[in-house]
Amino acid sequence: MAKTRRRLRSSTVVLGGMGVLAAALSACGSDPDRRCVDRDSYTLDDGYKVVSDKNCSSGSSGSPGRSRSRSTDADWYYDSDVRNGYAEHGTFSRSEAVDRGGFGCSGSGGG
Repeated sequence: MAKTRRRLRSSTVVLGGMGVLAAALSACGSDPDRRCVDRDSYTLDDGYKVVSDKNCSSGSSGSPGRSRSRSTDADWYYDSDVRNGYAEHGTFSRSEAVDRGGFGCSGSGGG
C-alpha cells in the first residue's frame, strides 16, 4: 500500500495566514473589554459585582471613567473574567489592559 498525503494548495495557506494576521492586528488596535463594576462590592470568592454601564461615566477612552453614584462606587474594570454577574482577574487600569494585549501587540499601550 502506498501512503498518500494531502497537500494544501499554496493559495489556501496564504489566505489562512492572511486571516490570522488580520485578526491579530485588529485585536491589537481595539479597546480592551470592560465592565462597569461596584468597587465596594468585592468578595474573595466572586470578585466585583457587575452593575449597569450607566453607573460608570463613559468619558473618552483615554480618560479615567471613575464616577461616584449615590448608591455605588462604580468604575470600569478591564479584561476580566465574568461569571454569575461578578467580574474577577481584571484591572482598573485601561493602559495596563492594553499593555496585556494579545499576539502581535507591542507593550507601548497605543491603540
